[in-house]
Amino acid sequence: MASTSRPAPARNADVVAIYGPTASGKTAVAGALLERVEAEVVSADSAALYEGLPVLTAAPDYPARLVGIVPLAQDVSVGDYQTLAHEAVDDVLPAARVPVVVGGTGLYLRAALSDLELPPPPAPGERERWEEVYDAEGGDAAHALLATRDPAAAARVHANDRRRVVRGLELAEAGASLAPAHDRLWTEDTRRPTLLVAIDVPLEELDRRIEQRTRAMARAGAVDEAQRAWELPLSATARKVMGLEQFATLPVDQAVADVAHATRRLARYQRKWLRKLRGVVTLDGTRRPEELADEIVALAGAGERLPRR
Repeated sequence: MASTSRPAPARNADVVAIYGPTASGKTAVAGALLERVEAEVVSADSAALYEGLPVLTAAPDYPARLVGIVPLAQDVSVGDYQTLAHEAVDDVLPAARVPVVVGGTGLYLRAALSDLELPPPPAPGERERWEEVYDAEGGDAAHALLATRDPAAAARVHANDRRRVVRGLELAEAGASLAPAHDRLWTEDTRRPTLLVAIDVPLEELDRRIEQRTRAMARAGAVDEAQRAWELPLSATARKVMGLEQFATLPVDQAVADVAHATRRLARYQRKWLRKLRGVVTLDGTRRPEELADEIVALAGAGERLPRR
């Protein structure tokens, strides 16, 4: 069973943030929290931004900001999301409500909570150009080229990591770096006083929930939803929504198996983020959502700042 770690509670927190791997139960915990305090949820999930995919993105059954607002044909960068998230958080606070930022996309969570200095997107054609260099000359040669242009970035990236080597070369060309001198990604800095809570679930239980949820998605209409979306113009980022291509193009049993496998891999990556987050209070996700919501209210100092319902 996951233990509960408790750094000094963020009493007087203006913002509550809930992080957890997919299927950890964070959406249910946020819903229970809404029943206890005057709050609004702000999603920090890259897939949930897209409209028309409530089943595939496991959209909450309660109102939440930054859910289903972006057309499928539109690309969304982390910088785009950061602007939207800051606006949402700043809009909730004057209404005497607490923004509850909820998500499993670690970089998006950090972008919502902090002023990240994000690298620029690639110029048109730049990514394709560097991908051609990598494919034509090989990973070792492309990595060596990166080492001549940005030694610090090359030290962070393996030559076999095509995506990261290509991104490193893109950024070096633009005068930026994968290894900036002042990287705030893993600091505790936030724009506003924040209580950051992580929901942790043992891997065996998480895998069981993922399998169960993926099969439930299929029963809830994931195939029809995905096939309708697949016929529309799709941006590069929309195409990456977990399960979209699988449910749109594969027999349902194969789609369920592939999506469950990919989701298990994603959950393990998300748990690595959990270990890197600083200033986080980790709660045992095998407990009932209502119990976890009560503990979050206590940690945030409900008697001082969180407006009760």
